Amino acid sequence: MMDRRELLLHEEVALLALHDKKGTVIAGGAYLYVLCGAILAELLTRGRICVEDPKKRLVGISDSRRTGNGLLDECLSIIAAAKRRASLQTWLTRFAKIRHLRDRVALDLCGQGILRADEEKVLFVFSHKIYPEIDSRPGRDIIARMRKAVLSENREVDTRTTVLLSLARSAGLLKVVFDKWELKERKGRIAQLVRGDLVGEAARKTIESAHAALMVSAILPAIIASGGD
Repeated sequence: MMDRRELLLHEEVALLALHDKKGTVIAGGAYLYVLCGAILAELLTRGRICVEDPKKRLVGISDSRRTGNGLLDECLSIIAAAKRRASLQTWLTRFAKIRHLRDRVALDLCGQGILRADEEKVLFVFSHKIYPEIDSRPGRDIIARMRKAVLSENREVDTRTTVLLSLARSAGLLKVVFDKWELKERKGRIAQLVRGDLVGEAARKTIESAHAALMVSAILPAIIASGGD
């Protein structure tokens, strides 16, 4: 059995976004930017980066030590090497240009024995990579954790689950986890969670910074499509 570790936020988003059997992405065009937002959120929750200027959303380095994950360390190094601070939006666009980012996230999950790398023919000519699920337990655990947070009346929810709910909402993936009537009935609860109302005071600033990154990731594809800066 392959070694397992705690999944990172961008890996959890990828599991939600990939069709279990087909191995194709079921999220919309924002998926790449939500992955990038998840990387920023992971670095925020680990205390590696911070948002130093809430108004301009400028990102600074809090702890430059390596995390042990290749993709996270690469992104942290990119931020640390910058000549001047840049905004969350800037880092999202820069991370989105990392070669094969979506495949790298999926391949990390393959390395843990959760997904399988494969290829699919399109029109019998073109081929593209797909990543079907071979171990459904991690995905089921993610969904169970999210459902417990939203459907229960617990007064406190852990930071990572709160951020994951924000990520899933930004990518339009809550429908993978909840029925329509559940989303409608628990709309207020979800809003409380993603605002950070149900986490401890110490975690609220991290939630707020992560939420800012996710808000940018949700609107960035539209900004780019319109030709905006």
